[in-house]
Amino acid sequence: MALRRPMVAGNWKMNGSAQLAQELFKKFAAKLHNDAVEVVLCPPAVYLESVRQQLEANKEALNGSVVRMGAQNLSQHDFGAYTGEISGSMLSEVGCRYVIIGHSERRRMYGETSNIVADKFAAAQKHGLTPILCVGESGPAREARRTFEVIAEELDVVIEKNGTMAFDNAIIAYEPLWAVGTGKSATPEQAQEVHAFIRKRLSEVSPYIGENIRILYGGSVTPTNAADLFAQPDVDGGLIGGASLNSTEFLSLCTIAMSA
Repeated sequence: MALRRPMVAGNWKMNGSAQLAQELFKKFAAKLHNDAVEVVLCPPAVYLESVRQQLEANKEALNGSVVRMGAQNLSQHDFGAYTGEISGSMLSEVGCRYVIIGHSERRRMYGETSNIVADKFAAAQKHGLTPILCVGESGPAREARRTFEVIAEELDVVIEKNGTMAFDNAIIAYEPLWAVGTGKSATPEQAQEVHAFIRKRLSEVSPYIGENIRILYGGSVTPTNAADLFAQPDVDGGLIGGASLNSTEFLSLCTIAMSA
């Protein structure tokens, strides 16, 4: 079995502040002292510089801890007249290592199709960013027992445009839409079933990718349910929403992931 280092990625969405970044790094410096977990902070774009400054200021205090910076979105275009958009090269220049691609809120609220998501996946990698690709089914799709079908379709479009080996530099986040921001969460068994399906799907084309890719769970993860979720054999950590805005809760999730 591959040794996949757990990851805990905090998606602040349209929340947070420079003060939150300071609070998080203060706690990281005090409590995280090894590389057993990789932590990624994805603040709104206006706070990327604040997080970068905290990373620089706390480099020695982190004492071997792996803390990275990520963005919540990027344009599929490299440059041009796209008011309000941010390119992959811009994100790389300010120090981002990761970028969230295809979050359910982007798909649902802003009309991002799987084809657009696949283009953004390619744009991220072109500029040295590791995409965190989000996939997941709606409540009606789960009730209709179409979970695997929906996720396979979302994965297949990315594979068709980028190739399976593109996932050698990618993370997948399974986020059931019915659990995102609802307070509901998939059971550990439900999460494991879907994560195992994703891993098997990629293994069919590349056993290496299937074994080594990290698959995160996202959907109302809290310190209460994280231990059981992270203990599943195919769950490699979490994409955290609400709990990432509470420095105490987020640190707790990081420490749970370290011992999972």
